[in-house]
Amino acid sequence: MKFDRLPWDLLGGLLLGIALGLLYAWVISPVHFVDTNPATLRSDFKDQYRLVIAASYAATGDLGRAQARLALLGDPDPFQALTAQAQQMLADGQTQENVRTLAILAGALQQANQPATDTPVPTITPGISNATSTQPAAPVRTATLTLTPTPIYSPTPRPTHTPTPTIGAPFLLNSQESVCDPKLQSGLLQVNVENAAGKPVAGAEIIVTWSGGEEHFFTGFKPELGNGYADYAMTPGVTYAIRLGDGSTSVTDLTAPSCKTEGGDPYWGGISLDFRQP
Repeated sequence: MKFDRLPWDLLGGLLLGIALGLLYAWVISPVHFVDTNPATLRSDFKDQYRLVIAASYAATGDLGRAQARLALLGDPDPFQALTAQAQQMLADGQTQENVRTLAILAGALQQANQPATDTPVPTITPGISNATSTQPAAPVRTATLTLTPTPIYSPTPRPTHTPTPTIGAPFLLNSQESVCDPKLQSGLLQVNVENAAGKPVAGAEIIVTWSGGEEHFFTGFKPELGNGYADYAMTPGVTYAIRLGDGSTSVTDLTAPSCKTEGGDPYWGGISLDFRQP
């Protein structure tokens, strides 16, 4: 009988030992982390940390301090980490202001490493978008999150920096044309935004609406096509209106034009819109 009870006694002692160990480790004398490295944070806490850094940069324009803080996270490429987070936030439907804040800092980092030229890219050949709309009721944004914006605003600029603001008069439509190019994505709506000096504006919010739906996207997501460039995949047969987030007048009655190849085969073309600050 004593032999039969022995395994139960051992099991009971083992469980009691585990319980006492957990009690000591979690309640009596838990581990306290002091001055830990931000690189050890959980991924979601790192996301919050980046967002706070981006918000601070948007308010102060101090890129050096932002870079020093981002370095504490130990990301191999802070620019890629910021753009990946912003893209995920767009996909999750989070607030546009937070996405824009991350985009501004990401663009400033890339611009610091590789200064942008003032000459726009002459030929637009967009790559494959990260999403394509298939239902007229809910087209999907096609802007990919790779951008080189400069700070959009600096409420309390310090004497040691000079951010480039873009706040001013609302942007006006400078030109509009249909684009028939079979090499481009069907129904591609291409938008270029320039300030009064004729320089591309990255991080400009663009709002596209249609019957029963609305989407927001930003310029600068494809720096290889220009800092002020953005695009959107229109669904053929759906009529859209577009405006910039600064309160500019809406451009209405936009729909994918019907085009034909040299062989006479029909396909859906796109529209190119150029906005400029007066």
